[in-house]
Amino acid sequence: MYNSRSSLKIPTSPQEEDKGEGKVYGNVFAELESVDLPLGTTLRANMAESESLETITEHERILQEIESTDTACVGPTLRSVYDDQPNAHKRFMEKLDARIRNHDREIEKMCNFHHQGFVDAITELLKVRADAEKLMGQVSDTNRRLQDAGREVTAQTEEVIRCRIQQRNMATTVEKLQLCIPVLEMYSKLKEQLESKRYYSALKTMEQLENIYIPRVSKYRFCQIMAETLPKLREEIKEISMSDLKDFLESIRKHSDKIGETAMRQAQQHRTFNSAVQKQVTLSCAKPLYGLNGRTPLHHNGLSTEAADEEEMDEEVLTAQDLVDFSPVYRCLHIYTVLGDRETFENYYRKQRKKQARLVLQPQSNMHETVEGYRKYFNQIVGFFVVEDHILHATQGLVTRAFTDELWNMALSKVIAVLRTHSSYCNDPDLVLELKNLIVIFADTLQGYGFPVNRLFDLLFEVRDQYNETLLKKWALVFRDIFEQDNYSPIPVENEEEYKAVVSRFPFHDAEIEKQQFPKKLPMSQSVPQIYSQVKEFIYASLKFSESLHRSSTEIDDMLRKSTNLLLTRTLSSCLQNLIKKPHIGLTELVQIIINTTHLEHACKYLEDFITNITNVSPETVHTTRLYGLSTFKDARHAAEGEIYTKLNQKIDEFIQLADYEWGMAESDGRASGYLMDLINFLRSTFQVFTHLPGKVAQTACMSACKHLATSLMQMLLDTELKQISMGAIQQFNLDVIQCELFASSEPVPGFQGDTLQLAFIDLRQLLDLFMVWDWSTYLADYGQPTSKYLRVNPSTALALLEKMKDTSKKNNIFSQFRKNDRDKQKLIETVVKQLRSLVNGMSQHS
Repeated sequence: MYNSRSSLKIPTSPQEEDKGEGKVYGNVFAELESVDLPLGTTLRANMAESESLETITEHERILQEIESTDTACVGPTLRSVYDDQPNAHKRFMEKLDARIRNHDREIEKMCNFHHQGFVDAITELLKVRADAEKLMGQVSDTNRRLQDAGREVTAQTEEVIRCRIQQRNMATTVEKLQLCIPVLEMYSKLKEQLESKRYYSALKTMEQLENIYIPRVSKYRFCQIMAETLPKLREEIKEISMSDLKDFLESIRKHSDKIGETAMRQAQQHRTFNSAVQKQVTLSCAKPLYGLNGRTPLHHNGLSTEAADEEEMDEEVLTAQDLVDFSPVYRCLHIYTVLGDRETFENYYRKQRKKQARLVLQPQSNMHETVEGYRKYFNQIVGFFVVEDHILHATQGLVTRAFTDELWNMALSKVIAVLRTHSSYCNDPDLVLELKNLIVIFADTLQGYGFPVNRLFDLLFEVRDQYNETLLKKWALVFRDIFEQDNYSPIPVENEEEYKAVVSRFPFHDAEIEKQQFPKKLPMSQSVPQIYSQVKEFIYASLKFSESLHRSSTEIDDMLRKSTNLLLTRTLSSCLQNLIKKPHIGLTELVQIIINTTHLEHACKYLEDFITNITNVSPETVHTTRLYGLSTFKDARHAAEGEIYTKLNQKIDEFIQLADYEWGMAESDGRASGYLMDLINFLRSTFQVFTHLPGKVAQTACMSACKHLATSLMQMLLDTELKQISMGAIQQFNLDVIQCELFASSEPVPGFQGDTLQLAFIDLRQLLDLFMVWDWSTYLADYGQPTSKYLRVNPSTALALLEKMKDTSKKNNIFSQFRKNDRDKQKLIETVVKQLRSLVNGMSQHS
């Protein structure tokens, strides 16, 4: 009974619950039928009497725990039964059986109470079974008839369902197509943009496709293909745009020349216009400046102000944007910006432009030969930086001011180095001047674009020195041609017009000559007005370089004066010195050169005034440089004078070499030697030419000639190769000296006082008188006295000549020892020789 109750399971469904209840009730009924109620009661009474009160209480507690405790936790409770007194479990089992029987009686009572109702229910249920079977038959029949009637409806319903499904599928398809069509349209639009090379728009379309359209229909395969294609298209656009940029860079290299030419022409026109305005203001406020060569207004590169204005009006102003299509740069910049790779593009562009800058800055090897070479070089550089300036202002960040400044500093250093090198090869001043004008326009052009150009103007000072050097070389050739073509004779003037023509070219004023009747002669030769005019032309040429240098009048004045000083002190002075030293220049030419330099020296003050009129700088200014022409012409004149003295002495030597004395002759010819008479005639005619020379020059030349003649004659007597001289030869020599003294006393050059010129021959005269008179006693007695008659006769000179005569006496008079007079004379000579030697020895010891 206990085991059957313990094995009961809780039903999980209503059917199982009904089945369970049936089993329970069946068991209950069986137990009720098998249990004997009076016997159970008697056993419990006996047990109650036999157990003590404590044991009953403990067993009750355990039973309550078993009944109230979960089955899994019964173990500890049961273990406590066995832990108590021995045989306690038996008493517990008895107690447990009593409790079971008690519960069985309660169950039986309950079943007896509900049994009649249960029987009634069963009876009623049996009655209902027949009705249920009847109802079941009716339902089955009704169901059959309903199935037969609903078969057609079911078929139609299935058709309707199928149509509804198709309709729903079509609606879904239309809906999805409406989502796909914009994607396809955008993709088609993308293809059209790519074909029409609208790459920036194509990138925007790609962005819309990726961010808006494709995500809506991303599950379709064609959209996945599109999504995979877009990165490739982007790379293709990058490659195409980069290719366009490379084409642009190549194109810009070719167009830089034209861009630079246009920019420089506009800068030149602007500068010419400003210069014209400034001149008009100057003309209205002050006296006009000298034009170049005194003929025309100043020009710039051959363009007058009027012509430049007309050209400026006629020609439309062009910019770099008009000459070059910059769209590839903008497009490529936008594309790389959209693609997030702007930095790569900027680095590439700057790197390529740096390379191009280095190529542009590399000049041609023959650039210095023509101005076109320089112009093309400058045009390319200007074109390069005009493009960079446009890119700087038209884009944001593609190039920066720091980048352009870096390029400009690199270019400026290279340009300066190139110009220094190539300008040093220029020998044509016109080419150097053209180069200067190009540098000025080049600097003005780039300065207008914000680039610093101070170093270029500093370079112009170096170019100015080179220009001056080329001018000096050119004018050296001009001066040389003038000197070679000059006839070195006074300028003949036949009438008033010719006179004015000369005076207009050279500031000549002489009251005496102006009073003379025509025809007349001006003292200077033809080279003087030509030299003066060429010096003025040189000043004009120097002034050309000073234009547009943004320098003050004082600085220009200083530059003109310094360059003119170089012309006078170096070039003209060198030409004069070379001219004076030329072998074919004779005494007449030298005299004319001295006259010419004198007049040029007087004209220097007019050159000072000429420069002052050009620059409007007062000569009284503190820092004004003075012209050094006075010293130049004085030095040239002194050199010419020295050359006159030298050539005159050389001519005297040539005549002396013609002397042919018979030193052993017994008697003189009674007349002077022919060579000496020719020499004197030459000197007379020469000194007549000296009438136009300054007095001191002619006197110095005459005195120098006489001294040189006297020295040459003395050297002829004392020549060591001459061993013997006869008294007849002395007499003949004396006749020649007398002719020299007569020439000196005839005053060939006016201005000598007394017998000053004759003193040149005093040494010869006293020596010859000593030997002619044979006045040795007087010479020896008065030697050393200031009042000596033969004060100018040196004992060594007398001794040398006397020994030559002693040797002659020994050779020619073999029998002179047999004649008393000859013996006495010979003894006298020997005595005089001894005394002269003692005097010579005494002089040497004293010295």
